[in-house]
Amino acid sequence: MRSLPESLKVVDSHTGGEPTRVIVSGGPDLGNGSMAERMVVMRDHFDEIRHAVIDEPRGTEVLVGAMLCEPVDPDCAAGVIFFNNSGYLSMCGHGTIGLAVTLGYLGRISNGLHRLETVVGEVNFDYQGGSSVMIENVPSYCYRRSVIVDVEGYGEVKGDVAWGGNWFFMVERAPEEVVPGNVKWLSEFARATRRALEKCGVTGEGGAVIDHVEFAAPSDVPGIDSRNFVFCPGLVFDRSPCGTSTSAKVACLMQDGKLKPGEIWRQQGIVGSVFEGSGRFDGDKVIPRIRGEAFVSSEATLYFHPEDPFRSGFVL
Repeated sequence: MRSLPESLKVVDSHTGGEPTRVIVSGGPDLGNGSMAERMVVMRDHFDEIRHAVIDEPRGTEVLVGAMLCEPVDPDCAAGVIFFNNSGYLSMCGHGTIGLAVTLGYLGRISNGLHRLETVVGEVNFDYQGGSSVMIENVPSYCYRRSVIVDVEGYGEVKGDVAWGGNWFFMVERAPEEVVPGNVKWLSEFARATRRALEKCGVTGEGGAVIDHVEFAAPSDVPGIDSRNFVFCPGLVFDRSPCGTSTSAKVACLMQDGKLKPGEIWRQQGIVGSVFEGSGRFDGDKVIPRIRGEAFVSSEATLYFHPEDPFRSGFVL
């Protein structure tokens, strides 16, 4: 663990209500490797920065951070490492949309199609100068269908195991309404479901930990196909419809023949914001396209005074 810098410059945004904090300057030298290799360097040597940026008193548990990096391929717009209060994220859909708008706000990209290097590979995004961004995510797929686990206190729960840049257990129908008034109950249920998955040995491909749970329900809003609640690592829930969740959903629907290539799936998050998802087949996997809106909310310089007892952040 190395000491914190004196300060970091960040730009905050939100995508459909879910916040992203991008470190735009002052970050450590993580080397010239891939984003996956640089993530390991950050995790092993500079994790104090993640805590200081995300945790109280400068951050909040719902915040997702993004370390902006120089890309390996100079033709890419940027490289990025996503993280949150519990660790590092393979990919983050809402964060990519927020990062695109942030890069535009800073004047670092022009309107058009761009490539972004992430820990799990390159993703494409279309930025046209406004708040709306379309991202083309990593190849996504349904790994296991109709998996049943016995969730203590709740009974049997059936869902699909799917990849959309993160691993999901996707429950088709929530036993309670997916509305803001039920977020505490939904969080407790999702946490119990994750424990059940671990107890039963249900994993993603290669034994990967399933660290996201999605509950879906029909929407009563005309033109909206589904309303969802996504429980994330760090015991927090996504305020947006979640980009990687929407990617996994689109992949499952297309592989099951329930959504045609190019057909739009509109998914509404717990606070009412909407992502539009579609996809195309690439072999036996699906390349999802997700469109959402992000808005820059602030610029700041985070200071880490050497005499500040909470310079590294704290968690309650």
